[in-house]
Amino acid sequence: MEKKLDFKKEYKDLYMPKAKPMLIDVPAMNFIMVDGTGDPNNNPSFEEAVELLYGLSYSIKMSKTKGLQPPGYFEYVVPPLEGLWWVDEGVFSFEQRDNWKWTVMIRQPDFVTDSVFLQATKELHKKKPHVPVDRARFDSFTEGLCVQMMHKGPYATEPDTMKVMEAFMKQEGVKDKVGLGGMHHEIYLSDPRKSKPENNKTVLRHPVAITV
Repeated sequence: MEKKLDFKKEYKDLYMPKAKPMLIDVPAMNFIMVDGTGDPNNNPSFEEAVELLYGLSYSIKMSKTKGLQPPGYFEYVVPPLEGLWWVDEGVFSFEQRDNWKWTVMIRQPDFVTDSVFLQATKELHKKKPHVPVDRARFDSFTEGLCVQMMHKGPYATEPDTMKVMEAFMKQEGVKDKVGLGGMHHEIYLSDPRKSKPENNKTVLRHPVAITV
């Protein structure tokens, strides 16, 4: 039986950091992305974006069963949902969410190309005509040097973890780029619908610059 690639296990440095800050150079990766604005809580646009991402990701994963297997296809586990969060003006704040801009995204295997993505949008549109596939895009994303840390617990306590990361940045002599063109990055390893808030695991990642 062909072994499935699980990105979380294969690339533990990216998806399974310890509950203490670390520096990491994040390489370029390909994602399906959907953009939006505002507080994600009770936000139909956000819920629609997540449905769209999973719909397209599973359309690609299951393409081989429909005679549409892309060249280079291999068995894999769909990677976790990720989110980029930022504001255009002012300071990024966990308390003030109305002015948030966001991009939710799911990493794609290397065999996924523009044409594979386009085929997935067509297949999903046939299956779920109500889902606006034109909101999605396929793109490469490179973060470079970052500080990251595993956050354990409810989303509401993320600011406590961020304080630990900020102290580490100061100690390491690097500057947080969030608010300076960089974006607050979260990788959701737990399904909030199935796990208790105190058991949630979320990778927090901020791009940084080396200060002279």
